[in-house]
Amino acid sequence: MQSNQIQKIGQIGIPVKNIERATAFYQEKLGLTLLFNTDTMAFFDCDGVRLLLTLPENEQFAHPSSVLYFQVGDLKAKYEELLSAGVNFVGEPHVVAKIGNTETWMVFFMDSEENTHAFISEVVA
Repeated sequence: MQSNQIQKIGQIGIPVKNIERATAFYQEKLGLTLLFNTDTMAFFDCDGVRLLLTLPENEQFAHPSSVLYFQVGDLKAKYEELLSAGVNFVGEPHVVAKIGNTETWMVFFMDSEENTHAFISEVVA
């Protein structure tokens, strides 16, 4: 591999409006491991991919993030767990694709900062 080729995603940045509220959401509701934080940033581990919550340095970066798709083993159980914890979901878990005997399930949710993300799960039918 050439040294200048992209190797992997090392970090994903998520703009937030309130760092304390967002840190609590990702740590307490989503259960991600907080690696470290500052007054304006919080870094989490998501199975080897680092998520950076950050107060935007300027207005140019103050917009909702890309959609992150968090893979889970049991989508319906995660949905019920977080629904009862007050997480705002957009719709209910549903099948988005079926390839052979494998169904891909998805459900979207809003984080505390109005970013839309999703949980996905692949189920063998």
